[in-house]
Amino acid sequence: MSKQFDVVVIGGGPGGYIAAIRAAQLGFSTACIDAWTNEKGGPAPGGTCTNVGCIPSKALLQSSEHYEHAGHAFADHGISVSGLELDVSKMLARKNTIVKQNNDGILYLFKKNKVTFFHGHGSFVKAVDAGYEIKVAGKTEETITGKHIVVATGSNARALPGAAFDEELILSNDGALKIGEVPKKLGVIGAGVIGLEMGSVWRRCGAEVTVLEALPTFLGAVDEQIAKEAHKLFTKQGLNINLGVKIGEIVKGKNDVTVNYTDNAGAEHKAVFDKLIISIGRTPNTNGLSADAVGLQLDERGFIAVDGDCKTNLPNVWAVGDVVRGPMLAHKAEEEGVAVAERIAGQHGHVNFGTIPWVIYTSPEIAWVGRTEQQLKADGVAYKAGTFPFMANGRARALGDTSGMVKFLADATTDEILGVHIVGPMASELISEAVVAMEFRASSEDIARICHAHPSLSEATKEAALAVDKRSLNF
Repeated sequence: MSKQFDVVVIGGGPGGYIAAIRAAQLGFSTACIDAWTNEKGGPAPGGTCTNVGCIPSKALLQSSEHYEHAGHAFADHGISVSGLELDVSKMLARKNTIVKQNNDGILYLFKKNKVTFFHGHGSFVKAVDAGYEIKVAGKTEETITGKHIVVATGSNARALPGAAFDEELILSNDGALKIGEVPKKLGVIGAGVIGLEMGSVWRRCGAEVTVLEALPTFLGAVDEQIAKEAHKLFTKQGLNINLGVKIGEIVKGKNDVTVNYTDNAGAEHKAVFDKLIISIGRTPNTNGLSADAVGLQLDERGFIAVDGDCKTNLPNVWAVGDVVRGPMLAHKAEEEGVAVAERIAGQHGHVNFGTIPWVIYTSPEIAWVGRTEQQLKADGVAYKAGTFPFMANGRARALGDTSGMVKFLADATTDEILGVHIVGPMASELISEAVVAMEFRASSEDIARICHAHPSLSEATKEAALAVDKRSLNF
């Protein structure tokens, strides 16, 4: 007889492992199935985020930032460095250690919360009286039963037709995190989050980086003023960003990749790169899930179809994270995972899509929450805007990083904060204040009246709120 559980979660990424832990906390017998494997063949839960996404990319970004500071910025502080060298293998080893610590941390949390972990690939078999039979295909094969099933299978990198990933010359996010030596020339197709972050890593390490983006605008989802500022800063750093390009034939050689493309003026180019990163978005992962076996409905784009509560078309089957609609963000998946576990328990789980923060971990960082200025214009919303540059912030000057600004958008009548957009140092941390404020439907005046520590970067947030009423004090 198969093992029976109240809740079975398929996928151990941010949405899956968090859903499993919360379900167990609520008193349900819970299992989590995950197929990620480390180099030794052991389990590596955490999904794309922990293994080949958020966590390892931040580790490399930090290493490359230290290297660039040592080579350039230290001199301004009176610190001279001679014989500066970069050991890429050690940098990658540090990244791998951090990944393993996260993997092991999740396994510990499963044990702590009494979640039964299965290392293997989970798929639907059939509906039964007790719920659903799920096959676990790992070193051995077994079948378990769950009354409630939570699908959290994540997403895969989208390949470019005619340029399949080999993770040696043509790289997804996975291969981009494993480059063994600094490429002389690095091509990046796609000026999205992954492309810019990975391009930044290897540019700082000494690569000549060319970014090719099909869209005519840079970071179209970002507030236009912020995106323009970021584009200026990245170009100044040495990222060669080309917009409005049409990618032609991609030819893989023995040790290089040739990309034929047409620029926005119609001129044809042939670029030869040592490595090529393709980051043109991600697709929902339902590979091997056997959704058809139980009639689980997918939408026209291949996502699992869910309602506002993450319910699928099947009773007691839920889905969260990258495999369903909404932004492909780890923290969005976590919020949905918690909400689903609580809904299973009869509680009122909650996810506010209007206050999910977004971050691009370049240097400077870009972070935002709420609507952009162009969205407010398109929606016909009367608004006020206030900005404050980091060059007028004392802490930023002391850091030696005065690039960028904080921007507030508030309702013209009520003064409610509608959006906050930041490009600059530690934007990923600064945005939290804005998220809290918007959750409580605060006004820009509320932030303007709160005392912020001096000297701190957060003062730029206060000053931008003051600027909404044209009364900033330090600019």
